[in-house]
Amino acid sequence: QLSNVESGGGFVQPGESLRLSCGNSRFRLENYTIAWFRQAPGKEREAVSCIAVSDGNFYADSVKGRFAISRDNAKNTVELQMNDLKPEDTSLYYCGLRFPFSLECGSMWYRGQNYAAWGQGTQVTVSS
Repeated sequence: QLSNVESGGGFVQPGESLRLSCGNSRFRLENYTIAWFRQAPGKEREAVSCIAVSDGNFYADSVKGRFAISRDNAKNTVELQMNDLKPEDTSLYYCGLRFPFSLECGSMWYRGQNYAAWGQGTQVTVSS
């Protein structure tokens, strides 16, 4: 199993929180740059956040101050804490490994073609 596995999605009301998890049974994620993306029906894929091995974390402007990406090395996961969720956050969320390998997110971190090992995603629905 080379693909990531995303979990933690659900149905919440505006203002509530969710914590997504990205895992992989084959790779130690602490050694990889990982990014979260999302895609809603009829919309283009959108980069959400990236966590690097070396150059820190990156966030889309739309989620800055609300979302936080982190690693749980004991569980071999990358987590996405999502607070103050809004209806526009409704989407399928999935994570990818930086490929070709890089220790950095870099200036092009938001390009989906820079990642691989996508999972099936986890659905987040925010609605009152």
